[in-house]
Amino acid sequence: MDLELNGKRAIVTGGSRGIGLAVADRLAAEGADVALLARDPDALDHAAAHIGRHGTRVLARPADTRDDDAVRGAVAAVVQAFGGVDVLVNAAARPAGGAVPPLPELTDDALRDEVETKVLGYLRCARAVAPHMVAQGWGRIVNVSGLNARSSGSLVGSVRNVAVAAMTKNLADELGPSGVNVTVVHPGPTRTERVITEEAAARFAAGTSIGRMVTAAEVADVVAFLASPRSVAITGDAVAVGGGARGVIHY
Repeated sequence: MDLELNGKRAIVTGGSRGIGLAVADRLAAEGADVALLARDPDALDHAAAHIGRHGTRVLARPADTRDDDAVRGAVAAVVQAFGGVDVLVNAAARPAGGAVPPLPELTDDALRDEVETKVLGYLRCARAVAPHMVAQGWGRIVNVSGLNARSSGSLVGSVRNVAVAAMTKNLADELGPSGVNVTVVHPGPTRTERVITEEAAARFAAGTSIGRMVTAAEVADVVAFLASPRSVAITGDAVAVGGGARGVIHY
């Protein structure tokens, strides 16, 4: 299937590593020009060199999505370089994981820091690109969230991911009449360049319907479809990309 992404202009936040990098690589493979936004200039340059093998335009732009001025400046630079923006993939957030402290030890900042990056950071980027998409009558925004939105066990992870899903639906309703679709994907534990133990991988795999962990490239395949004109029938909804959660029914 031709995803009709050839010549589209995309911004991928968190594009220097992990799922963000895999998404940027997939979009470029489909013919899209890709701007990578992340905080680490060295990692960005390395990612841009890797993605450049596809032959499309690649722009590496250091930016911290916690800073609204930095976000607006980065989007303005992309629009100037590419002539506009058609796709935004929000993936700039810390991966889920780590020990979750009990309620008496849970600080305000533990949640505040996550919301600042994953919720408000996503909102800042959407707010900056939306006028360009609305003006041209077409656009796609895909928010990378996570399956903690559908399970307990991490108060911070659940709250931030549910918030991203709620924001997605509201933006979809507001921007839909202007031709802009907004969706959210919920990855589960995903194989990226991060090293995990075989014991952890087996534990994660046991919780999936397919019996293994999904890779970042496989998540990117779904995101690329949602970022394409082919996905017009899907907006405001959450798409799980974790290999299936055993024993759970969503309808």
